[in-house]
Amino acid sequence: MQTASRFEQSRIAQLLGMYAPHDPPRLPLDFGDYLSLMWRYDRCADRPKRAAYYRQCLTSLASGLRIHQLPIQKLIETTPPGELYRQLPNLPYRDARRLVDAQDRKAAIMQLCHLRDSICEIGAYQQNWGVSYPGAGIQETELRERVFAVLFTALQGQFQNFARMLLVTDIVLANLLVGYDVVNDAPLDELILLHGYPDPEAEATRRAYEGDEIQAIRR
Repeated sequence: MQTASRFEQSRIAQLLGMYAPHDPPRLPLDFGDYLSLMWRYDRCADRPKRAAYYRQCLTSLASGLRIHQLPIQKLIETTPPGELYRQLPNLPYRDARRLVDAQDRKAAIMQLCHLRDSICEIGAYQQNWGVSYPGAGIQETELRERVFAVLFTALQGQFQNFARMLLVTDIVLANLLVGYDVVNDAPLDELILLHGYPDPEAEATRRAYEGDEIQAIRR
C-alpha cells in the first residue's frame, strides 16, 4: 500500500485535530475542516461553552468558503450538538431542485458520514484518556506490553493508511452536501481577520474554549 505523503499526513493530522486554541489548524481550512468541526461540535452536547466555540468556528469558515447561504449552514444554525451527523443525510430534502434522487443521496451521505465518524472516533480516542493509557494498571508485564504494542504501534501504523479515506470521503461529501467539488480554502489568519474566526492567541478565545471546565472546577 502506498505510503501517505508528508502533505497528506499533515492534512490528516489537522482533520483529526481538536481545532482548539492550543492546537490551531496550521494548513488552510477547506470543506474537510468544516466536516471535522461539525464532528467536534457534535461531541459537545454536555459542554455548551465549547459547543458555542465550535459553532463560531463553523460559521466563520462557512463564510470564508462562501457556503454560508447554503442549506448545510442553516442546518448547523438550527441543530443542537450531538445531532449534526445524524441530520446531515436529510439535507438533500432541503434542496427542492434535486428531490428526484434525494433518497439515494441520503443513503450515500449516511454511509459516508458513518465512515467518517468511525475514522474520527479512532483518531481521537487518545484524547479521551483520563490519567493513563488503557491497560496501564495490568500487573503482568508481558500482557501490559502487548496491550501497549497494539494500541501504540500496530494501531498507529495501520491507522495512517485507513485515515487517508478522509481525503476521499470529504471530496464526495462536498459534492453531495453542497453540490460541487470544493477546491477553495481559507488560511486561518484570513478567517480571523475577515470572518470572525476565534483568534487562538486571544485570551478571550481560550477562556471561551475552557469555560465549561473552569465552571465545573468552581462548583
